[in-house]
Amino acid sequence: MKTLDEYYRSYNSNVHRGIHVLSAKATEAYEGARTKVANFVNAADSREIVFTRNATEAINLVAYSWGLSNLKQGDEIVLTVAEHHSAIVPWQFVSQKTGATLKYVGLTKEEVPDIEQFKGLLSNKTKIVVVHHVSNVLGSMLPIEDIVTWSNRVGAKVLVDACQSVPHMPVDVQKLGADFLVASSHKMCGPTGVGFLHGKLDILSSMEPFLGGGEMIADVFQDKSTYAEPPSRFEAGTPAIGEAIGLGAAIDYLSQIGMQKIHEYEKELATYLYESLISVPNVRIYGPAPCKTDHRAPLCSFNVENVHPTDIAEILDLQVCCVLPVAKYCSHSLILAPCSFIWIE
Repeated sequence: MKTLDEYYRSYNSNVHRGIHVLSAKATEAYEGARTKVANFVNAADSREIVFTRNATEAINLVAYSWGLSNLKQGDEIVLTVAEHHSAIVPWQFVSQKTGATLKYVGLTKEEVPDIEQFKGLLSNKTKIVVVHHVSNVLGSMLPIEDIVTWSNRVGAKVLVDACQSVPHMPVDVQKLGADFLVASSHKMCGPTGVGFLHGKLDILSSMEPFLGGGEMIADVFQDKSTYAEPPSRFEAGTPAIGEAIGLGAAIDYLSQIGMQKIHEYEKELATYLYESLISVPNVRIYGPAPCKTDHRAPLCSFNVENVHPTDIAEILDLQVCCVLPVAKYCSHSLILAPCSFIWIE
């Protein structure tokens, strides 16, 4: 918040297109944030980082810029049924326009994507694999390095939705080896309205622009235009300058703590959360148990038998917001404690 305030109060200006002092300072801070993102995920070059409005836009960028130019009738796109719909819908659009087919990997009895089925779906028809790193519903983690190796054997590109991993653990894009990786600022202590795409530089350089106008051009003629090199090629118009700089400040904060330290602590929280919630009668938790994997994220999607999830959410919300006034002024109240329904007298 202080970083955003400083930008808007002290050097609010557009980037890349001004020669005055404020523009130079804004450009330096904006590009400095790009370098921070690159270092945070260990990108080979800061030019591999493209700022977007969010991870959803980053996925759409790949779908439209790479997908429409490289997919055709008979090609296949492999996803899992556990993907966020923001990673599914753009490829539905592309498949409808190109004739490519969507193939989905199901879940095992442990409620994790079926790796054996995934390997069986790969073929020379597979052109791109779209998978999450950590599921925002199941809490499970996929072996991205292996997925990249298997996909590369059939010549397929890999796009990783890393929204749930980049903020919570060390992520090394060079080690993972994926062609594309996306994440969003607001999940990692940063502002809303900005995210990023990491793409291998040679692939980004081969892609057409996603949007037109602003700094994505090199030269503009009446009948045609030439395009800037990445990442400018994919950052049309005035970007979210303050938000990108704010993301850089969030990265400074996380880096100061240490991502490995954060990851180890969250693993403890994940086990505590799961074991506490599973002890509640009639609670059904989705995804693998921590004892069956070292990579259960600190979240639990659950249902309570015979109770609508909206009712549970509303009661929990009321308990958090109103439990003190209710306890003070009402002689009888029904509240949801962490372990059960409790009748207060």
